[in-house]
Order: sequence, then C-alpha cells, then structure tokens
Amino acid sequence: MNITNEQLLEHAMEARKRAYVPYSKFAVGSALLDTSGHIHYGCNVENGAYSPTNCAERTSLHRAIADGVKRGAFAAIAVVADTNGPCTPCGVCRQVLSELCPQDMPVIMSNLRGETKVMTVAELLPGAFVLEEHKNI
Repeated sequence: MNITNEQLLEHAMEARKRAYVPYSKFAVGSALLDTSGHIHYGCNVENGAYSPTNCAERTSLHRAIADGVKRGAFAAIAVVADTNGPCTPCGVCRQVLSELCPQDMPVIMSNLRGETKVMTVAELLPGAFVLEEHKNI
C-alpha cells in the first residue's frame, strides 16, 4: 500500500478528533503506518493525575504492538496538533520511537494550517538510549 505523507496526515487529523483532553484542551492525533500497510491511530488521553496521561504517538505505537506488529515493522508516523509550527513529539515519545521504529523512519509533523516538517527518528533523538549497547554480553 503506497500512502503519501499527506494521506497519513489526514489519518492523524481523524485520530486527533478522538483525543480525550478535558484538562489541557490540547488535542494531538497520530497515524502510524506499519510495513504491512496498516494504519494505527493514536490520540492523547489525559488523566487528572497527569502521570497516567499518554501521548498520541505512544498510543499508536502501543496499539500497534498490542495488535501484533513487531518492533521495527513501521514505515512512517504522522503527528498533528493545533500548534504555531509543526507539532513535534515530546522527549518520552522520541525515546519510544527510537526503540520501536527504524532509525531512518520518517516522522511527519504538522499543524492545522498544513505547515509540515519531516525528520527521521534518529534526527529527532541523537544519542538515544539503546539497551543493546549497554548490556553485558
């Protein structure tokens, strides 16, 4: 399945509509494309205790893993929110992307005005923690 960045962003916009954001009112949507051509929606889900709050990017990644997609079997992710510039993943999401996705995978970031920026996972988090590099073998 060939899907354009614009099409993946449209899916992220749809996912954004599902966000549960009663506290911040800051809705974020993501659409994660796996290598089989399936799209996994994610949206941020807030909680009054704040710590249990989950970002859109991690929601789509966790959902895909729970659906049986293996680590590394992802092709692209799009993230969109009502921001001044393209919406970038937070630090925690960058670490999770780094662990679960190919380092050269595109991360398509956008806002509601259509401003878009594309970076790879590796560009988003240089020097990411990689467990394999820290294990005693």
